[in-house]
Amino acid sequence: MISLLPTHFLTPRRLLLASIVVAIITITLKTLAWYVTDSVGLLSDAMESFVNLASAIFALMMVTIAQRPADNEHPYGHHKAEYFSSGFEGILIVGVAIGIIWAAASRLLHPQPLQELGWGLALSVLSSALNGLLAWVMFSSAKVHRSIALEADAKHLVTDVWTSVGVVVGLIGVALTGWLWLDAVAAIAVALNILWEGGHLMWRSSQGLMDEAVEPDVLRAIQKTIASFNHESIRFDHVITRRSGQRRFVDLHMHMPSTWTLGRAAEFRTSVEQALMSAVPGLRATIQLLPSDVEAHLDDPRD
Repeated sequence: MISLLPTHFLTPRRLLLASIVVAIITITLKTLAWYVTDSVGLLSDAMESFVNLASAIFALMMVTIAQRPADNEHPYGHHKAEYFSSGFEGILIVGVAIGIIWAAASRLLHPQPLQELGWGLALSVLSSALNGLLAWVMFSSAKVHRSIALEADAKHLVTDVWTSVGVVVGLIGVALTGWLWLDAVAAIAVALNILWEGGHLMWRSSQGLMDEAVEPDVLRAIQKTIASFNHESIRFDHVITRRSGQRRFVDLHMHMPSTWTLGRAAEFRTSVEQALMSAVPGLRATIQLLPSDVEAHLDDPRD
């Protein structure tokens, strides 16, 4: 099974390539399901799969850029490129949701009979199974690689699965009751759900671009590591963190006795930096050395 492949094999690039292939397959299945049933709910499902395809392609581009090494113009690397992928995906989702509501509103006012519901439901369930399996694998890999682009694509696939579930429930309701308007209601419910998800993705992207602090569990790991080096002659303060795509950054001050030699202070600082980077994979630590009786002034009102 794909979930049993080695972690190093399930890289963001490979999984996004898989997402592109799966998106093409699901577009084919869902478009065929809409064609044989003439269901606006299944049409909305197929429209979201086109967003899956566009999002996966754009995410692959951004992940490729994010993996570029640091250069003179980007000394901190290109990791924030992944946030553009998440924001772009959110914008696409919102656009599709609006289109679905427009199409469903027309069908709600003018219901039409549905055809071949059995085939339509079977094709929709098959495409959902593919999306669900891929999303499951992508979530696991996103945690390992700390990739927001991969996580965003996985969340969108999960949204697609719930979209299909809502559509299937609506179609079953139509088959059992004969109420044709349930098809349009299911499509509108799907649109509202993905509208919420799109807004959430755009919000997360904006927070990443604004140098949001690291996650609470990461901050706890940093604080625990620093605390292990506390001594009556050593103290740490001004701990500031931020995240940038796959990278995590922490800046802090280390106060030590003024009688220490520069070599001893540098050796101790190296030990702290190495411990921090071992505790938090992908972390970059910057420690400023200060004598115990000196305080840094960071809150200049002119800044």
